[in-house]
Amino acid sequence: MNRRTHLLCAPALPGGRPQPRFVTAPVALAVRGLLAGLTIGALGAHGLAQAQSGDGDEGSQPAMSLRSSGMLLETLPEAAKQQAPTFVSGDRIEGQTDGITAAEGNAELRRHDTVIRADRLQLDQRTNEAQAKGNVLINRSGDRFEGPELQLNVDTFEGTFTQPTFNLLENEGKGDASRVDFLGEDKAVAHDARYSTCPRTPGASWMPDWMVRATRIEFDNVNQVGTATNGALEFKGVPILGWPHFTFPLTDARKSGLLPPTLNIDSVSGLEVTLPYYLNIAPNLDATLYPTVMSKRGVDLGGELRYLQPTYAGQVRGAFMPSDQLRGADRWGYSAQHSQNLSGTGLAFGGSAGVYLNLNRVSDDNYWRDFPRATTSLTTRLLASDAVYSWGQGPWSVSAGTYSWQTLQDIDAPIIPPYDRLPSVAVRYGRSDAQVANLSGVDWSVLTEYTRFQSIPSLTRQTNGDRALTVAEISRRFQAPGWFIKPRAQLHATQYSFDTPLANGARTASRVLPTVSLDSGLIFERDAGYFGRAFTQTLEPRAFFTWTPYNDQRLLPNYDSAANDFNLASIYSENAFGGNDRISDTRAVTVGVSSRLLDPDSGAEVVRLGVAQRYLFQDQNVFLPNSSGLSGGDPVNERLSDILLAARVQWSPRWLTDTNVQYSPGDRQSVRTTLSGRYTPSNFRVLSAAYRLQRGSSEQFNVGWQWPLSDFFGEPARTEVRGRALGPGQWYSVGRINYSVPDRKVVDLVAGFEYDAGCWIGRIVVERLQTGVAAANQRILFQLEFSGFTRVGSNPLKTLKDNVPRYQYLREEINPPSRFQQYD
Repeated sequence: MNRRTHLLCAPALPGGRPQPRFVTAPVALAVRGLLAGLTIGALGAHGLAQAQSGDGDEGSQPAMSLRSSGMLLETLPEAAKQQAPTFVSGDRIEGQTDGITAAEGNAELRRHDTVIRADRLQLDQRTNEAQAKGNVLINRSGDRFEGPELQLNVDTFEGTFTQPTFNLLENEGKGDASRVDFLGEDKAVAHDARYSTCPRTPGASWMPDWMVRATRIEFDNVNQVGTATNGALEFKGVPILGWPHFTFPLTDARKSGLLPPTLNIDSVSGLEVTLPYYLNIAPNLDATLYPTVMSKRGVDLGGELRYLQPTYAGQVRGAFMPSDQLRGADRWGYSAQHSQNLSGTGLAFGGSAGVYLNLNRVSDDNYWRDFPRATTSLTTRLLASDAVYSWGQGPWSVSAGTYSWQTLQDIDAPIIPPYDRLPSVAVRYGRSDAQVANLSGVDWSVLTEYTRFQSIPSLTRQTNGDRALTVAEISRRFQAPGWFIKPRAQLHATQYSFDTPLANGARTASRVLPTVSLDSGLIFERDAGYFGRAFTQTLEPRAFFTWTPYNDQRLLPNYDSAANDFNLASIYSENAFGGNDRISDTRAVTVGVSSRLLDPDSGAEVVRLGVAQRYLFQDQNVFLPNSSGLSGGDPVNERLSDILLAARVQWSPRWLTDTNVQYSPGDRQSVRTTLSGRYTPSNFRVLSAAYRLQRGSSEQFNVGWQWPLSDFFGEPARTEVRGRALGPGQWYSVGRINYSVPDRKVVDLVAGFEYDAGCWIGRIVVERLQTGVAAANQRILFQLEFSGFTRVGSNPLKTLKDNVPRYQYLREEINPPSRFQQYD
């Protein structure tokens, strides 16, 4: 009975000719050449013992020193590759020294990252040419090729494989061809080829859901690009794209070339077809061109440029539509962002400095309505353009910039444009934990600022002018375990100069106001248990006192002040307004209490409850001007403010609820209510809902979700721990709905379905955006994503990511593949 024989070809030992060594499985022996005419058969126990003991003509050899490692190397250094031994094994091996070695029966050649298996294998040691026949398999760095016959140079990896099937590791690509020519370690050409990432069905003819069929496909692993000649993309047996010559990525690496066209159906612009072209100019510089044909408007020429350097980065986007058929005018828009670290340059003046640019402009007031997704601004009708220089060194900091706005007006809903600040310069000096009059731990600062406010007086109904201010403040926090007290004093001095006289005829005005406050609190802790779970429970009462005297500010223009949102943070502040043109005469005390349940092991907050209310000692007589720019409104004479209540519970990572209520004791009803909740049991399963009430203004329901439909109809879908969807043939529902109760209609809507077939994903999404009181924009987005290859159709992914809370992409890769995944 024969036993399987192994051979290892290695470099010759120092100072001597190659030494033959033969053993039976599982031990492999080291020789570079073979004895002439030697036929290697089965060895008995005597030969094995000799090999293990070192007897024979082997001579003494130094002991090998091994170093343990927890890692397998994906690649070896080039020098190590050249010295890597070659293993040859089979049921029967015969050969000659420095000649031809032949192995039959389960023949195998193994060298570092290359494995060749066949029924018969032949290796010419003089040229390192290998020939294999019968059930041939070659595995190189995880890429597997199988077929009837192979001829290959093991050193140069040049050769030919007849009628192979192949399986690529990097992107799970699969295919077959009449012949594959290996042109080196990193290039191969497949003739009469088919290529897909769909799985191969064992024991059946392979007909994937999608494939590229071409007369020639070149695989370039250096540039990570596949190039198809006379190729066509087929889906379900139907050609959907064809081109005489096109390229496709073998990985996620960027490359220049045409991107798949995108198709949208828009209720206003009609059918939109975009044919993007990507330019990978450099590793840190790229551009994309977006020519788009809109059936009802014409041609829109768009583009984007992105750049990244160690000290600066930015992007520029723009679009131009000559002669919009619906508007009868040229349309354009652009956006540019640039940020740069100037530290170490002459503009840093020995400190740290930076500059930031943000430019946004469009051609007309209707641009936001006709192209609602073109702008990157969070406020679609207010487009900001800023240029800011900042500097800092030690306690000093300087900021200088210009801030301007483009206001897009709507005749049905006009808005008052904000003031441009041309320029605004601020200098601040601040010290933390300083020593002041034998008192340590004092924080103090002085801020000076000059701003030129400019707008169109007919729109703002106020005069343009200059404002200079100085704000000085000092505070000290006294604390110990269980309590804290923080007194604070502030002096706010402002000087105005106006282009036109005020109502009293004055062209200048000034205001000096002091403010004092005292913040204090207690923190109690105890061990507690609820519903069989241990917690650390806190009780944290807090009291905040503030006093600002009254100063008549009715004649002053309001350049940048607005009412602060009334919540559990702002209720513990001195000024009821943001900005510097209105300082409220708040003489009040705020009392509140909160309680938290903390996980004693992780410190995570499980429950937070809070309540607070403010008491006014005197009426608040400072208020904001009305919409006409004139002094208006009424003093705040209610001694007790509305009660704020908040509750946040995350009993487990799956469930989260958050509640905020502003309750009016006088009206005995809530003025504002927000209720929200989220359920996330696992990956690709999330359900969120929110209810928002602003009494007398708005009332809305908001629901968002992503969920596999098989949980309701059929076997529940499975998900990987790594966060990738599992189980081909899974339907997912995804969307978000915003419903207005007073209007009794859906305001905004994003809803659709995703189908995960394993090697491809289909998406269809309906989107509705409210663009006016009685106007909305609707569009349909559909997309086919061929995994590891390309996407065809619209691009709903950004829409889903921006609108659906905690939406997860079905094909997120976390770890790169390893050749050891397919190592055998």
